[in-house]
Amino acid sequence: MAVQPEGTPCWADAMFSDVEGAKRFYGDVLGWTFGESSSEYGNYTQAYADGRAVAAVVPPMPGQEGQSQWCLYLASPDASAAADRIRENGGEVLMEPMQVGEFGTMCLAREPSGAVFGVWQAGTHEGFEATATPGAYCWAEVFTREPGQTDTFLSSVFPYRMKEIEDDAVDFRMFDIGEDTVLGRMRMTDDFPPEVPSYINVYFTVDDCDAAVERATKLGGILRFGPMSSPFGRFAALSDPQGANFSVIDITTTEGEMPKIKDV
Repeated sequence: MAVQPEGTPCWADAMFSDVEGAKRFYGDVLGWTFGESSSEYGNYTQAYADGRAVAAVVPPMPGQEGQSQWCLYLASPDASAAADRIRENGGEVLMEPMQVGEFGTMCLAREPSGAVFGVWQAGTHEGFEATATPGAYCWAEVFTREPGQTDTFLSSVFPYRMKEIEDDAVDFRMFDIGEDTVLGRMRMTDDFPPEVPSYINVYFTVDDCDAAVERATKLGGILRFGPMSSPFGRFAALSDPQGANFSVIDITTTEGEMPKIKDV
């Protein structure tokens, strides 16, 4: 896939204390295969769906053991400029822009409500080689307790146009780049335990949501929500055995009418 417009989700990776365990889990649940780990880059190991790169797993950096979570990267033509905008708009740069060989330049940041994300300036590694196919990334939502802060931050740092679902029962916004909706934002309700911080929930595509949930729970994963059918697909929220949250969605199984959406 070509380099994506600024603000488009372009890659996802996660740190795992037990990388081999993570490979077994996601290999079984999502059908991933894995490349050789790169010792030059901290044993970073790419995951493949049908031979195309879709994500990566890596051992934790010293002091970050036991903190497994998926990190979504947003594309930028200039990671340093993005880092400046992150700081200017109340975010925190956790890792200054760092060149990763010829692959590109990465930066890690935290938006004001606490969700961690990455910025990726592509070099030879342009990001996802497939999306919205079985095993590949499909969608992501920022779960936040401070939606106003998050909305203002994201739309200031990236060239997003915002719209929202017309439904008094849910506080959900979407961020568009051009004609494409690339990211969602959900206000965290009281259903979330207070100790759960804001985070970005990454969705991976599966052929059969219920079968994927069954595989995941048999392997020690925890079902957090669903499976549930929606106009966008049948989905479920899970935690893997090492605590990383993610969702699976079968985009071919839809139910109900699309919600009414208005520009903000």
